[in-house]
Amino acid sequence: MARARIPDVDGRDAVVAALGAHAAGTSAPRDTTAMAVRYTLQLLGELHRGNSVEVRVPPYGAVQAIEGPRHTRGTPPNVVETDAATWLALATGGLDWDAALAGGTVAASGTRADLGSFVPVMQASR
Repeated sequence: MARARIPDVDGRDAVVAALGAHAAGTSAPRDTTAMAVRYTLQLLGELHRGNSVEVRVPPYGAVQAIEGPRHTRGTPPNVVETDAATWLALATGGLDWDAALAGGTVAASGTRADLGSFVPVMQASR
């Protein structure tokens, strides 16, 4: 069964709260971070429909996105994995894809595992 869609107002509020906490040098509550990550993954999946790349942000969520060959079993051939803070920065334009790769905060494997032209998925106003 598919997960219920996070309403835009709730998702945006969670993203702004999570980014604000990070900017202040603190951590947002776990529920807020989880909603922010899941909301931005939801946006990625909606804006760039497909199943060729799996984007993972453990322990909060994952999404398959980007047009291309569909993956159905086992480990996907194209995987992007990162932590919540890095993902939220990428998703909102606070961090460039190439800088995240160069800094080692993103693991990307596979020929299609390049999100450079797919992020950011939203602009967060603080």
